[in-house]
This record gives sequence, C-alpha cells and structure tokens, in this order.
Amino acid sequence: MKFMSRAYLILLLAACSARAQVACVEHVVVVGVDGLAPFGIEAAETPVLDSLMRRGAYTMHARAVMPTSSSSNWASMIMGAGPEQHGVTSNDWQPDKHEIEPVAKGPGGIFPTIFSAMREQRPDAHIAVLHHWDGFGRLLERDLVDFIANPKTEDLTAQRASEYILEHKPAFLFVHLDHVDHAGHETGWRSTEYNVAVEKADRLIGQILKAVDNSSIADRTIVLVVSDHGGKNKSHGGSTMDEIEIPWIIAGPGIAAGKEISAPVDTYQTAATIAYIFGIKQPDAWIARPVLEAFASK
Repeated sequence: MKFMSRAYLILLLAACSARAQVACVEHVVVVGVDGLAPFGIEAAETPVLDSLMRRGAYTMHARAVMPTSSSSNWASMIMGAGPEQHGVTSNDWQPDKHEIEPVAKGPGGIFPTIFSAMREQRPDAHIAVLHHWDGFGRLLERDLVDFIANPKTEDLTAQRASEYILEHKPAFLFVHLDHVDHAGHETGWRSTEYNVAVEKADRLIGQILKAVDNSSIADRTIVLVVSDHGGKNKSHGGSTMDEIEIPWIIAGPGIAAGKEISAPVDTYQTAATIAYIFGIKQPDAWIARPVLEAFASK
C-alpha cells in the first residue's frame, strides 16, 4: 500500500510539473493530415515537420484505432475514446443513424468531444474548425464552435486557416487537410505522387505556422500535427502496420525539444493532451490519458 501511494505521488508530481510548464499556453492549433503515414514523412522532403520534431516531441509509431477508417479515427482523436465507447465504427456513421449507441451522450446527442468539453469549461474561448473533408463536420457539436467551414481544396483550407489565425487568434483551432489521402487512394500509399502530396502538406503546415508567428501568439501556442491512419496499396481500413501506424508531433512552450516519445501513443490521447494543456477536466466517459512524456520537465 505504501509503495502504491508513493508511486501515485510520483506520477502526480510529474503531472503537476509538466502542467506548470504549459501554464502560459493560451492557444492550441491542431493540423490533421488525412492519410499521412510515417513512411511518407520518411520518404518525402518535409523541412517543416522536421523542424517541428527538432523543437518538439514526436513519435512515428502512434496507433490509429480499428477499423482504420477516417470517421472512426477522427472521432477517436477528438472524443478521447475508441469506437467501442463513441460508436463511430465506419464512414457510414451519422449522429442519427448508427449501429452502436455511444456509452454517453453530450450536446447534440453524440459522445462528448474536446470541443464540447472546452465550451463547457471555457465558455469564452474562441474555437474554430476548418475541414477539407466534408465528413469531418458531422463528428462534432457544430453549434458549440464559433466558426466552422468546409473549404473545397487543401490550398483554400490552409489559406483560410492562416487568415483566421491572423484575424481572430482563436484559442483552439482544428484544421483538417485531405489531399494526402486522395493521393493514396488514387496512386497508392508509397507512390511518388503520394510523397509529392506529403511534401505539399508540409508546405501548407508551414503556411499555417507562419500565420501563428505573424500573429504575435507564437510564444503562447502549442501546435499538434496528427493523422487518422496510414494506408496500404490504394486503400485503408485493414489491420496492417502501414495502415495503423501514424505520426504524432507536438511543439511549443513547455514541450520537450527533440524528444522522441518512447511510451505508446494512441490517437485518442490527442483529445486528452489538449484538455491537459488547457487545464480542463476530461469528460468522465473518456478513456484517454494525456501524453505526459511530451512535456518538458523542470
């Protein structure tokens, strides 16, 4: 019992120390790149992502949930839980049409997301979402965000995200880019065209980061670059390592520099990590824990 108490105390002190490192953070920008696999980053020229990894923490071995479909994984990422809990089991899922009921329902009758958790506990926070894939918009409580848009191209998505940062400086911005997934389906994951799409994603992420730098909020902003799944041949949804392994990159104040995360990272930990940064309580139905190893120790 004494050992357990001591271990718990050590864990608690580590969490408190890490939390103190991000106390100054007021903004989080998440850029989700659909279909971005670690082998794509390795094969392509990605100076922006390379720079983020040098000044932040990362793993190329994070895991998607099963099935490796887009809806299941974007939902898990923002809902802090897996399909068994939130019920989003395929791209056919709709809030009012699904096979598995969520174990808990929040606003809008869906499993609670990071957006609803933040709105409840930080009611004045400015929250915005720009999603290239139109299917992303049905996975969250649209009425609870200040701005949501579905630009028709990846270029427009990055452009509008950059403009939005400069004009509004949102507390929480989620940007979704879809073109890498398109390239995978059209020409195959690991194809030359796929690698070219990854390089374009790198440039678009750089465009968004430049807006952060030019908006005077860089020293108070944490950036996350994430993906929903990888791919094999011209598809995904299966159970191969090419499909299930995804990159997870985080950089900003209080984040360990050049830190390769050794602990396992699951995609649903993204929501928990964002909640941790903002100091908000996770919904009880979430199963995720924040990725504490990513944070700098004193």
